[in-house]
Amino acid sequence: MKLTTYIFSTLVLMGCVGSAALAEKKKSNKEKRFVYLFDGTSTSHWMNAKTGKFPDKGWVIEGNCLKHNAKAGGGDIITKNKYEEFDFRFEWKVSKGANSGVKYFIIRDRGSLGHEYQVLDDENHPDGAKGANRQTAAFYDVLEPAKDKPIKQPGKFNSSRILVKGNTVKHFLNGKNVLTYKLGSDEVKAAIAKSKFKNLKVFGQRLAGHILLQDHGDAVWYRNIRIRDLSKN
Repeated sequence: MKLTTYIFSTLVLMGCVGSAALAEKKKSNKEKRFVYLFDGTSTSHWMNAKTGKFPDKGWVIEGNCLKHNAKAGGGDIITKNKYEEFDFRFEWKVSKGANSGVKYFIIRDRGSLGHEYQVLDDENHPDGAKGANRQTAAFYDVLEPAKDKPIKQPGKFNSSRILVKGNTVKHFLNGKNVLTYKLGSDEVKAAIAKSKFKNLKVFGQRLAGHILLQDHGDAVWYRNIRIRDLSKN
């Protein structure tokens, strides 16, 4: 046993460490299982979805964030690695009226099409008025999130999470599970049949694919991007 672990355990037994400290230690141990895909300093885990290189315009590091500048180009960026079952966590904010998204199960030879966790200014972007399945935390154009989702206003950071385990997918927003769906289920098939993805092959199923940050032409900031590959556990 390491000395630091022994001391911590002894303090717990002596009643010198409170529940808050224990909770923080558990959280720290869980975070150690995550890989940071963006830590505020390096873009080495990302590349342009088409060229395979990180774009020389559009996306920049600013204030520990991976930012896309409005109308600056650069295109969508994807992770260099593929993921099938995962726990993906990130923080984001948008400018007023902005649109972006985080997509998963991305296969490069079919472009940027995949399941999308919508990132949006619901009140000021036109997509927000087209239905809840196009608003923040939705499975874009397929399934809508909970009506009581806890979203923050443009300019403030939200915390999000996409969890894929087995055939269950969950979308979280600011600590709340706002959407759960089953891959390949009748519900998902019916929703896809009414969506823009109805003619896309192998959609609504789990795939080993890249994760994508969308360039929709607007200003968006991402930070603390991390992932735990659950297929290796």
